[in-house]
Amino acid sequence: MEIERKFLVAEDPDLSAAEPVAVEQGYVTQPGDTVSVRLRRKGDKLLLTVKSGQGLVREEYEAPIERAAFDTLWPATEGRRVEKTRWTSTLPGGETFEYDVFEGAHAPLKLVEVEFGNRVAAEAFTPPGWFGREVTGARAYSNEVLALEGLPGDDIA
Repeated sequence: MEIERKFLVAEDPDLSAAEPVAVEQGYVTQPGDTVSVRLRRKGDKLLLTVKSGQGLVREEYEAPIERAAFDTLWPATEGRRVEKTRWTSTLPGGETFEYDVFEGAHAPLKLVEVEFGNRVAAEAFTPPGWFGREVTGARAYSNEVLALEGLPGDDIA
């Protein structure tokens, strides 16, 4: 299970203690599929992820994938990809955040996600001032929809 809240970014945070990693992900799934199948290159790691559901709590299965399998499947994601730099660090309350700066066709989008161990912690979370509007469960801001449909038409700042 994945329990996370997602926000737009109101202002860039201090990233001096954060660790950056380049992320490329592509979707095998097509628009309208109820389950998301994603390939992800995160630094040197190659991963296959299957997700279902939407909103605060979703089911997620992620596993390493061999390079040969990744290279075979990656072309199937053509036209359904996102590229970003993910910065990971800790908030003053001890929660880990993932700050994504999108590149290419998805720039200048910036999103921040915080994962939680349970629903109670997620609902009790008070975001810091640099977080912007919450978009948890907003379909247009899922990475899959961004890859399939592009940036949403509303104000992303």
